[in-house]
Amino acid sequence: MKVKKLLLATLSVFGIVGLLHLLNINELIYLNPFVLISLRWLSLAVAIWFAIEKRNLTAWILVAMFIGVALGHDFPEIGKPLKVFSDIFLRLIKTIIAPLLFATLVVGIAGHSNIKQVGRMGIKALVYFEIVTTVALVIGLFAINISQAGVGSELKVESSQIEKGNKILEQKQSHDVILDIFPENIAKAVFENQILQVVIFSILFGIALALVKNEEKKASMLLFAEGLSETMFKFTNIVMLFAPLAVGGAMAYSVASLGLGVLGNLIKLVLTLYVALFAFVALVLFPIGLMVKLPFKRFLNAISEPVSIAFATASSEAALPKALEKLIEMGIPRKVVAFVLPTGYSFNLDGTTLYLSLASVFIAQACGIDLSIGQQIQMCFILMLTSKGVAGVRGASFLILVSTVSSLGLDPQKAFAILAVDALMDMGRTTINVIGNCLATYVVAKWEGEV
Repeated sequence: MKVKKLLLATLSVFGIVGLLHLLNINELIYLNPFVLISLRWLSLAVAIWFAIEKRNLTAWILVAMFIGVALGHDFPEIGKPLKVFSDIFLRLIKTIIAPLLFATLVVGIAGHSNIKQVGRMGIKALVYFEIVTTVALVIGLFAINISQAGVGSELKVESSQIEKGNKILEQKQSHDVILDIFPENIAKAVFENQILQVVIFSILFGIALALVKNEEKKASMLLFAEGLSETMFKFTNIVMLFAPLAVGGAMAYSVASLGLGVLGNLIKLVLTLYVALFAFVALVLFPIGLMVKLPFKRFLNAISEPVSIAFATASSEAALPKALEKLIEMGIPRKVVAFVLPTGYSFNLDGTTLYLSLASVFIAQACGIDLSIGQQIQMCFILMLTSKGVAGVRGASFLILVSTVSSLGLDPQKAFAILAVDALMDMGRTTINVIGNCLATYVVAKWEGEV
């Protein structure tokens, strides 16, 4: 009861402080800047009190997010260096992913020796991924054509954006969608954090172990994999204790670096993207959940931590270990979660594909080019191919955007201007990527009769 009263008090304080800020911005009242800062931090103090009483990681992550925003806005010089917490957290997360995926997949495949099921799950997952990402592309097109956010926009490219864009383009490498799925060196795949390559190696290893006739040798390897899996989940729980610091640091850095004046002509693009992402959840993911009889309350409880981490850090990888753990706790078999979830990280990027179609047309509108329906459909076909299997590439969405804009005959440097708000948009699209992949895992499990 005390926690519920504290939650109500926290929401009330946030509401009152937010209303005062809104009135002050619209010059309906005048409040001294020092008073506004004091009110902000008073509301945060109440939120911290709530998190202490709640004793819940999700609550601490959400509170840390607000603290990070306040620090970045009120004390940018303090906020910028805090990115180191986010970087440390992401490094630790990357050490978890490969051994965790390897152990869970090997146990899931060799422990049950149902090799045919792996093939079935692969086909079903890919069919589902292709359908849903195609719908995401179409929703992105509808959204930007309705909002016309790019019409009349002046895409001013700052020198900092040109420098950032060129750095991303410099590390562009030739990408073969099929070839890059398979690892040439497992150590290299782990080092470069190529999730899909680690998955392929782990599947083949699990199948090979299932085929081993000597039961003693097979049992010892399975015992090792089970022990490794359990240890890595405990490792994840330890690392997740640092999540609030990482989330706060990431938000403080983002707000301190971006500021509020950076939006300018791009405010309509950002708003269009978030409305389109919300529409995708409401019109696509929610009906899919109804069709497979998803237990929404349990599902939301399971994904709350991974989603909040993904939003704050703008990194799907940061959310992967916790998403694996929570979906298994929810009752989805380990073998399904370990196969479908990481595979979706390469082939089921719902938020990213929606963003790419939307941003491409936005740039065309800003350049005064009216793309025909045929040209937009052609662009969708290009994006359906180029957006697959590049999750492990740094700045992948920007690289795809530049190549798509170029294929439409537009100046690729116009895409550089979007980098000004890319971090803000990345938070939204990464969140939808994680939600979409968690739902896809349940769908395939349901399809397989495992839940």
